[in-house]
Amino acid sequence: MQFIYSKDAGERILNLNTRDYSHIFRVRRVKKLEVLSFRNLIDDMIYRYNLVSIDRKTATLELVDSKMLKIEAKKSLHVGWCIVDPKTIEKTLPFLNELGVSKISFVYCEYSQRNFKIDFKRVEKILINSCEQCGRSSLMQIEILENLKEYMTLYPQSKIFDFGGKKIDKNTTCTSFLVGSEGGFSKAERELMQDADIVSLSNPMILKSQTAVLYASILGSL
Repeated sequence: MQFIYSKDAGERILNLNTRDYSHIFRVRRVKKLEVLSFRNLIDDMIYRYNLVSIDRKTATLELVDSKMLKIEAKKSLHVGWCIVDPKTIEKTLPFLNELGVSKISFVYCEYSQRNFKIDFKRVEKILINSCEQCGRSSLMQIEILENLKEYMTLYPQSKIFDFGGKKIDKNTTCTSFLVGSEGGFSKAERELMQDADIVSLSNPMILKSQTAVLYASILGSL
């Protein structure tokens, strides 16, 4: 663990509630005498605290010092991902976070099941835990878009991953891309994308949606 998240990091005094106390000292097994590093994942600062007092359920810490320590990917990468099963999304998010993806736009495409709903609180918790592990100093941005037309209006320069497109490799510049849901894009959606930059992976196998997202994110981060 590179740091501990607290929305109040930066305050002179931090009071840890029962849940945070248990997470830090019992789950994470942080030593009670060491200086603890905190981030709020907003200002790119890292704050160090000493333990002042502790009892069976709570702890009080006092700020020792702070410094600017911005840790993020060198390239800004935007991912559009047509919504698939939320369980699949949740399993994939930590990997995308570690790769430095700046923003994900989840899109309800025609082959996305409308009963699939993104739990923002759960997503935020997953991303916070990932940041604590990999050291990233800011939270990934997340948005939900209702259809492909809305996505194309907001991100007209985004590359679209689909069959039959130009092959991409490590030399391809890609700062924004969209991957379809399981089943790809409908005929109507392909007509909507006819003027877009369509690309495909050099891998000849048919990839699952999450595999394609990870593949493209790795290429985009190179």
